[in-house]
This record gives sequence, structure tokens and C-alpha cells, in this order.
Amino acid sequence: MKRLTRDQMAARVAQDIVEGDYVNLGIGLPTMVANHLPPGREIFLHSENGLLGMGPAPLAGEEDEDLINAGKMPVTLLAGGSFFHHADSFAMMRGGHLDICVLGAFQVSATGDLANWHTGEANAIPAVGGAMDLALGAKKVYVMMEHQTKSGESKVVAQCSYPLTGVGCVNRIFTDLAVIDITPDGLLVREMIDGLELDELQRMTGAPLRYLPLA
Repeated sequence: MKRLTRDQMAARVAQDIVEGDYVNLGIGLPTMVANHLPPGREIFLHSENGLLGMGPAPLAGEEDEDLINAGKMPVTLLAGGSFFHHADSFAMMRGGHLDICVLGAFQVSATGDLANWHTGEANAIPAVGGAMDLALGAKKVYVMMEHQTKSGESKVVAQCSYPLTGVGCVNRIFTDLAVIDITPDGLLVREMIDGLELDELQRMTGAPLRYLPLA
């Protein structure tokens, strides 16, 4: 069994972003999705520090230190892109104007609760940023994360043990092992990597799973 690389995960998320979507890519792993969006597909990438119309990451040596995303990473701006005040950006987020946000996470529960800003450790640095606004304001919330922690614990859990970012807000989880939907009846596995069986995935997951592949 060969887990997906981070680039492969980003490419899989990109498949579920369609023509005309307004999308926020969260700090960390989700920013990689911008590099895998088909060039002919019109998608509007938003960053909460006041950008709309971002493109892929710049080539080495072509970075503009004044053109960055919310994670302080250099970005490009497509033709027609715009800059605006931070407050206007959050009004877009809170007003339900984003079709999708893609966020990283420490944990996602079987009911779609999201924990991605603090692990609760005494020495951990809280980093909520705009995640709470995105989790509640976007029409769909996708989470992109490794399936397990470095110590082998599942990040997909029955109930989050970390402080919550949002309650019941996640629609779909993309991991290095599977694509999983949050449904009223629990976690529904839609795809698994080659060579992985459901019983093995279940052993690595902290909540019950059902399997119904995408058509």
C-alpha cells in the first residue's frame, strides 16, 4: 500500500472544484491545491488577507515579496485579480459568498466537527486565523489532511478531543488514504487508495465507516 503524496492529495481535492467556484485555500497543505487546478477551468481563489483571483505558486526566482497569501507564502495574481481591505475579505467569508473552503485539521469527527486551531497542549501556539469564519461561512467545507498523526493515531475520530473550530461544518475529508463524506448516517468512504481494503482502513480510523464508491 502506497499512501498518496501531498501533491497527489492536492490534485484529488482539485478534481472536486468546478467551473465558477469561489474558493478559499487554508494555510498549510490546502495551498498546494492551487498548483493542480486545470488552467482552462475558471476558478476564483480567495485569501482572507485581501486577495481574489490568485493563481499557482510563482516559479523560483519570480516571487514578489509584496504578493503573499494568508500564510505569508508567495502567490501569483491572475488577470482580473483584485486586492481589497481585510474587513471586506472577512465580509465575503462571513456573508456566505464562498462556495468552498479547503482547510487542514488536527481532527474531524464523525458528525463533521472540525478541530484545527489548537491541540490543547500547554506549550502549543493557538493559530485560529480565519478558520472559524471560513468553517461557518463557506457553502462547503473540505478538509485535506494526513489520515493519521506521526504517532499513528487517527485524525478521523468519533468525537474531537481538541478545541473545536466549528460544529458539524465539514462536508468531505481528503486524506492520504481515502475520500470520506460526512453524512447524517455517519462516515461514508467514497474512494480508497489502490491496495487498501475497508477493514484495514477501519483499523486506522477512529470512527465507524461505511463504503459506497463514487459513480
